[in-house]
Amino acid sequence: MAFGSGNFEGPSGGGVMSEINMTPLVDVMLVLLIIFMLTVPVITHSVKLDLPRAENAPNEIKPKTVNLAITEDGTLYWNEAVVSKEDYAARLAELAVQTPQPELHIRADRKVQYEHVAQAMAAAQRTGVHKLGFVTEPGQ
Repeated sequence: MAFGSGNFEGPSGGGVMSEINMTPLVDVMLVLLIIFMLTVPVITHSVKLDLPRAENAPNEIKPKTVNLAITEDGTLYWNEAVVSKEDYAARLAELAVQTPQPELHIRADRKVQYEHVAQAMAAAQRTGVHKLGFVTEPGQ
């Protein structure tokens, strides 16, 4: 690409031309314009179809939750019903074999001894209950 042409040796040579030759730039722009004009209709072309509609929802079986409450004196409540330690272990064994396995939510009194909570968690672990959670109240 030349920026100037002419006779540079004489006093009447006119000097260097400082203009850019626009012809190659216009040629490139026209080629790009033609390429875009040819490719855009191909990209946006689609076949119009009237597709059938169907209602579907995923079949998600949500496991139930079991609430275990432990009072200050160590009494166990299985979904608001008082249970003994032996009955608690039997219910945990039934809970462990269910598919999907229900979640065991433990709500313990603020003043309960940790020993009672640890025994309840150990019994759940021995029977194979894997989903265990603690229910708390937000602090002020």
